[in-house]
Amino acid sequence: MAASRTALVLTVSDRGAAGERADATGPAVAARLEALGFAVERALVPDDRPLIEAALVAGAARHPLVVTAGGTGLAPRDVTPQATLAVVDHEVPGLAEAMRADGRATTPFSVLSRAVAGVRGRSLLVNLPGSPRGALESLASIEAVLDHALATLGGPFDHDAAPPGDGGLAAADPARPS
Repeated sequence: MAASRTALVLTVSDRGAAGERADATGPAVAARLEALGFAVERALVPDDRPLIEAALVAGAARHPLVVTAGGTGLAPRDVTPQATLAVVDHEVPGLAEAMRADGRATTPFSVLSRAVAGVRGRSLLVNLPGSPRGALESLASIEAVLDHALATLGGPFDHDAAPPGDGGLAAADPARPS
């Protein structure tokens, strides 16, 4: 599938940024997004709020989708949600709620995630957990709505042009039969 959209996968990890640990999550998330038709840029930053904020702002200026991996737990250095909230125009709480709810099927610890999702300009920013499995499961839980979210953000989007009862899905996905 040719990439028609772009995304940034931003791994947040002190040890990864210091070269003390290989980043397994970023490549896994990037591979999944590539399979979904995204051209993916990757970056790695330490758990440092100003650096995360700067990377998110830069990424949102270049990509319609910015996905973070890591820094969403309860540890004192887990500041990805705070950094994300500092730079978004508004939250999209249903995405984070869906990721946590779906995650409960495989681990009770999913409810401890502080991941958030939000919009900056015309870009969607989504926090994923730092583990490859958790990140991929969380991404899978929102894949069904990504195209619609990005089409809506990309604008202009006319919900009135959608067939009745469609909720705008046909307009967002030209490949979907009407």
